[in-house]
Amino acid sequence: MEKEPKLAIAGALSGLFAAAPLALLLFGYTVDDALITARVSSHLSEGAGYRFNMQGAVVDAVTPLGFAQLLALGGPATTLETLQRARLLGLVSWLLGAAVLGVLLQRSVGRRERYVALGLLALSAPAAAWAGSGMETGLVLLLGCVALLPHPVGAAAAGLAAGLRPELLPWAFVLAVGRAAFVPGRAARVSEVAGAVALTLSPAIAAALIRQAVFGSLAPLSVLAKPSDLEHGLRYALAAFLFGGAPLALLAPRACLRADAETRLLCVASAAHFGAMALAGGDWMTLFRLLVPVLPTILLASARLGAASSTPAFAVRCALAAAVSLYVLVDTGLPARKVLENRLALIERARPLLAGARSIAALDAGWVGAASNARVVDLAGVTDPVVAVLPGGHTTKRIPQQLLEGRETDTWVLLLAPDARPATPWQESAFARQVEHRLAHLPMAADFELVAELPLGGTRQSYLVLKR
Repeated sequence: MEKEPKLAIAGALSGLFAAAPLALLLFGYTVDDALITARVSSHLSEGAGYRFNMQGAVVDAVTPLGFAQLLALGGPATTLETLQRARLLGLVSWLLGAAVLGVLLQRSVGRRERYVALGLLALSAPAAAWAGSGMETGLVLLLGCVALLPHPVGAAAAGLAAGLRPELLPWAFVLAVGRAAFVPGRAARVSEVAGAVALTLSPAIAAALIRQAVFGSLAPLSVLAKPSDLEHGLRYALAAFLFGGAPLALLAPRACLRADAETRLLCVASAAHFGAMALAGGDWMTLFRLLVPVLPTILLASARLGAASSTPAFAVRCALAAAVSLYVLVDTGLPARKVLENRLALIERARPLLAGARSIAALDAGWVGAASNARVVDLAGVTDPVVAVLPGGHTTKRIPQQLLEGRETDTWVLLLAPDARPATPWQESAFARQVEHRLAHLPMAADFELVAELPLGGTRQSYLVLKR
């Protein structure tokens, strides 16, 4: 018994040391949506309410309920200061989660399987990058690790994760309810199963009811702004399996049949999440954000499958998973660590150009909202219920001229296609997305003049700043 605390500490340190180097290396990654969350939280911290625009309507935006409030607990802060809070919270959360995962690996598998799982963890660019991105992903990763603990702690963590990210509900339900329903060595107790169901579903149900009461919709605004597409979702789920790294270590059907009930349950929960990703329509962001929360489940399942596999079979699939992880790290992960640096430079260059604006129309509302305190008309609709319900996806919304005139837009920020330069007249330029192309060909576009071209560092694209 004296060895148990020492083994737990050793396991925690192994998980921490496996995750920390890459998480710190890729700490410069972020996305525009993180700046949207940061702006909402900044307004909350200043007492303005749950709003993207200071004088705008209360709006769901892209923030999981509770996350913006959590960030606001640190007191009043600017959008960029709040982003830094979110990034640090995510990083620390993931490192704590990795320590929990290390303890679970220490307790449940042998040395060979544990070292392989830790190696795959150390190479996982998706987990490392998204943990410090400023999104809620790092916190959800921690909950995903705690969800692997026994019931009821694990069930509660799985439910909280699903409350923040609704697409996690199938994974959470299978994991938590499956553990309560299939208890090794004895018959399941109805009270335990009912408790697991309640712990799993309650946070998501509560979030939906709060959304209905506050925002008038049970579903997040992003569901309307970014309608799901099964074809895209299937492609996303397949790509996440093939290029997510760790999932390839699950390619062991015979080992799964030979494994114990707990291992099979982890495999089924992982599979359920791939189905959920497909039904959710996937995601446009790089490095498989929707896959990341269940990577701890996949790593633990792959390690446990190793115990039921022959050494050659285990070595082949884990070598494949490691090779793919390394490829994704070099090809996508390492370049991604410069995203924040480039966004901050863009924001600084844009600030004097946007200083006199009253109402700015832009599809990339996050960085624009960090560069200006003016009202931002979000052409993607992720912060605007009126735009969200317009026909089209989040880059193809059919924005009517009356809406832009009604919002009194006096500045437009439009993204050019790769390698494109401003044309003469500017309306003939090659734009990156359909929304921007449509704006350029509205009658009111003739009233706007090109005042600046802002290169987006790390890409072959530039933004045009146009003023009325």
